[in-house]
Amino acid sequence: MARANVPDVIAAVDLGSNSFHMVVARYSHGQLIIIDRLREMVRLAAGLDEQSRLDRGATDTALLCLERFGQRLRDMKAERVRVVGTETLRRAKRRGAFLDRGRAALGHPIEVIAGIEEARLIYLGVVNSMPSVPGRRLVVDIGGGSTEIIIGEGAHAKRMESLSMGCVRSSNRFFADGEITDKRMKRARLAARLELEPVRALFTDFGWDHALGSSGTIRAIADVLRQLDDESAITPAGVEGLIDMALRAGHVSKLRLPGLDEERLPVFPGGLAILAEILGVLGVSSMRPAEGALREGLLYDLLGRLTDEDARARSVRAMQGRYHVDAAQAERVEATALDFLRQTREAWGLEDPFAELVITWAARLHEIGLDVSHAHYHKHGAYLLEHADMPGFPQDEQKVLAQVVGAHRRKVRFDTLQDLNPPWHIKAEFLIVIMRIAVLLHRGRSAVSLPKIVLEAKGRNLDVTFPRGWIEEHPLTAADLDNEIDYLRSCGLKLRVT
Repeated sequence: MARANVPDVIAAVDLGSNSFHMVVARYSHGQLIIIDRLREMVRLAAGLDEQSRLDRGATDTALLCLERFGQRLRDMKAERVRVVGTETLRRAKRRGAFLDRGRAALGHPIEVIAGIEEARLIYLGVVNSMPSVPGRRLVVDIGGGSTEIIIGEGAHAKRMESLSMGCVRSSNRFFADGEITDKRMKRARLAARLELEPVRALFTDFGWDHALGSSGTIRAIADVLRQLDDESAITPAGVEGLIDMALRAGHVSKLRLPGLDEERLPVFPGGLAILAEILGVLGVSSMRPAEGALREGLLYDLLGRLTDEDARARSVRAMQGRYHVDAAQAERVEATALDFLRQTREAWGLEDPFAELVITWAARLHEIGLDVSHAHYHKHGAYLLEHADMPGFPQDEQKVLAQVVGAHRRKVRFDTLQDLNPPWHIKAEFLIVIMRIAVLLHRGRSAVSLPKIVLEAKGRNLDVTFPRGWIEEHPLTAADLDNEIDYLRSCGLKLRVT
C-alpha cells in the first residue's frame, strides 16, 4: 500500500437506525490499529413517523450525539473521516435539512448508502476483523431498520441482500408497548419470514461453510447464550429458548437476561423474532458472533480509496464491461474532459477531488445507455447509473454521476439538479458543460488527436478558442457547436467559440 497517501489517523462513523457508532484508527506498518470507539443508542428509526419524516425529538438526540462525536474527532485530529447513514436515512423524506445540520455538528459530510452497499461494507468489516479461513462465509447483520445477508469467499462478497426489517422496526410494530405475547411473537416471526422467503434460494442454493453474525442484536444474543449455557455459538434451540423466556416474562420490563444491557431491552423481542426466522428459513444450524461490522468495513474501504483499491473504480470497470462500452472512445472523451476541467477548475470552483472523479467516471460510462437503445441513450444511461447497485458508491454520488451522464447531449435542463446535495446542485452544471463539449468534439469517433483547445471560464460565461482555421476545416463540428451555443443559452450559460 502507498503509505504516503494514508493519514496517520482515519475514522468512520455509522449512523445506524438503532445506534450511532464511531471508530478511530491509526495506520501503522500496513495495518489499521483501532485507538478509540464510541457508541450511543439513538434509535433513529423510532423517530420516523407514518409519513417517513424524522420527528424533532429523534433529530435533536441524533444531532447532540454527532456534536459529541465531532468533538472527539477534532481532539484526535482525524484527517480523513467517512460518515454513512443507513436504512432510516434511506427512508426518511426531506432528509436534506438533517444531513446539513448533521454535517455542521460533526464537521464532515454524511453519505446515505444503499442497502446492497451496506451489505458489502459489512462483509468487508467482518472479513478484515477475523482470521482467514477456507470456504464460504455466510454473514448476517440485524440492524435497527434493515437486515443484511451476505455470502462471501475470501475478501469478496458473492451474494448480497438487504431486507427492510430490523430490531427497532419489528419491536415498534409488534411490541411497541413492551408487552410480549405468543400472538405478537408469531406475527413478528411471520413478517420476518415473508421478507426472507423471496431471497431464500439465492443463499441456500449457493451454500456456505461458516455462518457469522455481526452488530449489536446478534452479539447481544450471543452474550446472553454464553452466560446462560456457556455456549460459544448461536443455535436455533438457543434462540427458541430465549423466545420462551421472553414469553414467560410477558413484558420487556420484566425480562431479566444476563449480559443484556437495559437500553437494548425495548428492541430485543423484535431482534429475537428476526434471528429465529433467519436461522430457520436459511437452515443455519450454528452461527458465531463476528467482531467487525459496518464501521470497520468503512475504515477498510476508506483505506482502499486512499491507496489503490477504490471499490468505486472497480464498479465503473464492471459497468463498462457489462454494457459493452467502446473503451477507446471513452478514453478519448476522458482525456479531453479532464483537460477542460484543469483549465476551468479554479474559475468554476471545481477544486474538490470529487469533481475530477465525476468527470472521469462520466466519460467512461456516458455511452452505457447504448446497450438499451440508441434513441435517448443518455437518458437510459442516467437511469442505469442512478438505480444500479454500484459497490462503493453512496446514493448521492450516484445521483451526481447520473445527472452528468443524463445531460451530456441534446437539450439540457438544470432544474433536475436541485435534488442534489449542495454544493453539487451548482457544481454539476459546470461539470455537465465540460462533458458536453468533450463529447461533442469526439462525436466523429476519430482516433486523430484534437488540437490544443483553450478554455477560459468566468462566471457563467465560457470562451473556447481553437487554433486558427481548425473550425473552418471541420464544418460538422462547427454546426454542433452552434447548436450547443443555443442549448446552453437556454440554461443561462453563454458559450463563445473562436
